[in-house]
Amino acid sequence: MAAELHVALVAADREVWSGTATLVVARTTSGDIGVMAGHQPLLGVLESGPVTIRTGEGETVVAAVHGGFVSFADNKLSLLAEFAELAGEIDVQSAEQELARAKAEDDAVAERRANVRLRTASAAR
Repeated sequence: MAAELHVALVAADREVWSGTATLVVARTTSGDIGVMAGHQPLLGVLESGPVTIRTGEGETVVAAVHGGFVSFADNKLSLLAEFAELAGEIDVQSAEQELARAKAEDDAVAERRANVRLRTASAAR
């Protein structure tokens, strides 16, 4: 059995997911990072992108995360996001409308957020 770490994915308004995992992959300003039990302590800035969590039970949890911080110490990983939603919570039609609106308004930030939501939703299928 692989060593596990405790993970908490928290958005500004709620706890999105919490549990044990064998691997977490997230996008930071320094690039994608994978964290497993025993990883050296870290503190980083999250970029918009999917976060993939391989649970201790062998399942995969995928969430769209937009901004925030990641920290790891003592086998506890905290992902503190400005906004986060699990792949299964994403309304694909709403995200497609958001993407069209962002393109029409030439809003690069909203366009990136919509693209992340769509990629995350499709990755979980």
